[in-house]
Amino acid sequence: MNGLKYPLLELLTIKKNRYEQSLRVLEEKKEVLKKEKEKLKKREEERDKVFSHKQEKLNQQKKELDEGTTSDKIQQMNYYLDVVEENLQTEEKKVQAQKENVAKAERQVELAKQDLFQKQKEVEKLEIHKKEWEKEVKIWSERKEGQEHDELGSASYTLKKRKEKST
Repeated sequence: MNGLKYPLLELLTIKKNRYEQSLRVLEEKKEVLKKEKEKLKKREEERDKVFSHKQEKLNQQKKELDEGTTSDKIQQMNYYLDVVEENLQTEEKKVQAQKENVAKAERQVELAKQDLFQKQKEVEKLEIHKKEWEKEVKIWSERKEGQEHDELGSASYTLKKRKEKST
């Protein structure tokens, strides 16, 4: 195109780099979300393990009560069940905290997606602008060439006529 360079080429390059960076950020956020979900799963498994242990001890206590046992043993079992209940509550708090972390990571992924979408739109707008600019330059270039051909044709016609008159 006659050596014309797209005037917004640097801006287009910057926008593309920002888009690629945003894409990397999104991938990182997705990876963080994946890890947080894995942590949540482990926390839930630990909580469920403590819960099933509590259920086993409750069943054991019920069985002991049905069979008849000493009050010391019942007190000991009640004390142990209190400890297990505290552990269960602790694990439940950990699960809730991890759920909050997962929700936070999901929000970060959503924000990264929105940012990526915005940057993609900016790049696409500039790409469209570049194509339109190239079309305009091509049209302008063709017109200029046409004018030059007309001028050359007119000049050569004028020279021919002068030669004919001089001869």
